[in-house]
Amino acid sequence: MSYRSETIAYAIERMNRQYFLPAIQREFVWKPEQIVQLFDSIMRGYPISSFLFWDLKPENRDKWQVYKFLDKAQYGGTHSELASTDGVANLSLVLDGQQRLTSLMIGLCGTYTAKKKYKRRGSPDAWTRQRLHLDLLADPRLDSEDASESGVYYKFAFMEETPAPTSEHYWFRIGRILDFDKRQKFDVFLDEKDVELSKQGLSRHEHKTFEHNLERLYKAVYEDEVIAYYTETDQDYDRVLDIFARANEGGTKLSKSDLLLSMVIANWEGVNARDEIFNFLDRVNTQLTRRNDFDKDFIMKSCLVLTDLPVAYKVQNFNNANLTTIRQHWPRIQRAIEQGADLANSFGIDRDNLTSANALIPIIYYLFKNPGVSLRGSTPFEARNAVWVRRWLTMALLNGVFGGTSDNMLRDVRASLQEMSGAGADFPITAINTTIRKAGRSAEFDDFAVDEILALTYGQQQTFLALSLLYDDAGWGTMQFQQDHIFARSLFKPKELSTLGKLDWVRKKDRLGNLCLLLAHENIGKQDMPADEWLKSREPGFLKRHLIPGDQALWRFDRFPDFLEAREELVRQRLKCLFERQPGSPPSPPRPAATLTGARAGGTAHDKPEFQSKPSPSYEDLKGQGHDDREPTSTTAEVLAFLEEQRRSVPYDEKNRALRYAVGPRIEWWVKIGRRFASVWQYRRFSGDLEFWRQRLSNREIVSAKNNEHSLAFRLESKSDFDRFLDAFTRASTFEWQNKPRRR
Repeated sequence: MSYRSETIAYAIERMNRQYFLPAIQREFVWKPEQIVQLFDSIMRGYPISSFLFWDLKPENRDKWQVYKFLDKAQYGGTHSELASTDGVANLSLVLDGQQRLTSLMIGLCGTYTAKKKYKRRGSPDAWTRQRLHLDLLADPRLDSEDASESGVYYKFAFMEETPAPTSEHYWFRIGRILDFDKRQKFDVFLDEKDVELSKQGLSRHEHKTFEHNLERLYKAVYEDEVIAYYTETDQDYDRVLDIFARANEGGTKLSKSDLLLSMVIANWEGVNARDEIFNFLDRVNTQLTRRNDFDKDFIMKSCLVLTDLPVAYKVQNFNNANLTTIRQHWPRIQRAIEQGADLANSFGIDRDNLTSANALIPIIYYLFKNPGVSLRGSTPFEARNAVWVRRWLTMALLNGVFGGTSDNMLRDVRASLQEMSGAGADFPITAINTTIRKAGRSAEFDDFAVDEILALTYGQQQTFLALSLLYDDAGWGTMQFQQDHIFARSLFKPKELSTLGKLDWVRKKDRLGNLCLLLAHENIGKQDMPADEWLKSREPGFLKRHLIPGDQALWRFDRFPDFLEAREELVRQRLKCLFERQPGSPPSPPRPAATLTGARAGGTAHDKPEFQSKPSPSYEDLKGQGHDDREPTSTTAEVLAFLEEQRRSVPYDEKNRALRYAVGPRIEWWVKIGRRFASVWQYRRFSGDLEFWRQRLSNREIVSAKNNEHSLAFRLESKSDFDRFLDAFTRASTFEWQNKPRRR
């Protein structure tokens, strides 16, 4: 296999003239920082891997749909434009290297539209079109702290406008290097800049840095043959598709949906499958009740589930018969997906709070198997099922049932749905929850779930979902609700509260118990009014709807902790009433409880919890923790004994009933002991922690990243789990913890 090479300038000149993209290529997905890293590698003389081209013979030129390279990209992914190959004599399609070549095109000839910090995506001024620049006065040979952390030594940046030169920075739009197609032009430009820099009084070192950077950029584009490629000439499409799949195992790794989409495009004769799927995706994201953020992975996975094909698939499983099945059912698949997405929107669930799109797929499958059902109607059947589907979906999202690797979960839940008693059957919540429970997860409501809900805070993705459960029917799909503090944030002044010994109120103000959902005009009208003044101005129905404690004495700011406790109890009771059981279904069998053994009163430090399934006291017994006059059961005593043992060596948070295993400032694990397991929240991340825990816990599936991947959450389900956790705690000082604290 022989390779050839060419310069970047040569390749850029042929892109969209001779070099095009096949329909099987994915959309452009690289982020600005990846483009910067590519140019930095080129400037440093690093190899950027090889490319793979496919030369089409003239007689085959019109057999395949081809697309243009982008010169205008947008954050979040951009679709390529269909190209015309009329008049193209030597057509070459890029099988491997699209992201890199497109990045070169954008950096040198195009723009990247990015979202401004702190701006909402829907705001018209949130987006800015930027071009790639290089600071010619930044010395790449200096080992700066920023360069060491990012791995980027040349100072590239995307900017909306080119800043005026200063004594410290000289930003150069790198696309201007294409003006110098002759070396003589470049030398003249260098001489002119030398005179300009002398007038600015720059030092000799700064002159040399400027010249070095510009000279290096020129050589990288015009002289270094960094585009090394192999050309495939075989005209067999199946062979080329196989080469494409193998070649794209590296780089921005081909997802399962990319491979399947490639095969669908090749199989759907007479249909532009790429445009068909992408246009549908745009419709469900932008033209339903609310804005969504589904991707093609969700669409393709839904196709597999709905047509009863393997969910965890391999390329060889997608034979022509399977792909033909998807093609035949595509109109119904589209309808079911759109109905499911629209139903979720009607619940107030959209791109801002849908934490796992896969959680929608069981609902979509139900709609697919019941074509006459929409769950948006007013019949008793539709209304009843819509209410319970909403509650089930919300709890599935709050409990993270479909987080992480969920292929097996989708397969098993689909099997439960396949056992429905025929068209017109209720959504089988009990059967689905039983399946989920067998997999070690839960979409059901229990006391542990209540604690997790009450621990949610202002601004979290899941907080809106939890708050929505507190209200009966509302126009979730058509009216925009905002999270608002009942006791306004402006009241919680850290300095004043610190002098009163009430600094913990600052943290408590953001708890769910101090939050409610208000329409925009209600929120504006409330602003920073004192809680007692605002609540007294509301009518009784409003107070009842928002679960406001009836004791007006608690509405005063000095009674805030008492208000919070009282409202959290009202929230707890509201949630219990919602999830007692599904109407029309038998009561769910009692869930097996687990208890801690091996932690007796007076036990040694080596006694650790053993989580076993056996009868245990009610949660109210356990929750009381000895605060009532009932004799604690032996199980409760074991739990209390373990807690007391650990509290002798680690801090205990009374409010959250959690043990705090601290490693350093804001580096800690919070462990809450429950009936069946201990739930763990790891603040801050350390290198390789996700795989670290998955290798050590008895159930690797329960470990997941939270809080924009700045924290971890998992469970300790056995004695060995807890032993390994405590062992990790003793060794935590050796871990490579992340530098920056987690986001709030």
